[in-house]
Amino acid sequence: MSDYTLDELRVVMRESVGVDESVDLSGDIADVTFSDLGYDSLAVLELASQVQRAVGVPIADELALEAPSPGAFVACVNQALTEAGS
Repeated sequence: MSDYTLDELRVVMRESVGVDESVDLSGDIADVTFSDLGYDSLAVLELASQVQRAVGVPIADELALEAPSPGAFVACVNQALTEAGS
């Protein structure tokens, strides 16, 4: 199974969770905090739920909420994928 990418997360952020019009997701958002992108904890949990459905592996709420940025969130998803494949 291939790694989950930041570009795949951007799609979910745009289509499923939404984004404030003033936020540009096409830039380098890997290390920008979710709060700076306008995402609160509920939005991050919804993001995790949507990604879980897309990749077919569970992502613990605690793990998703500990991810401060999209880059860290992608790392959590890839960790879950690795654990599911072992």
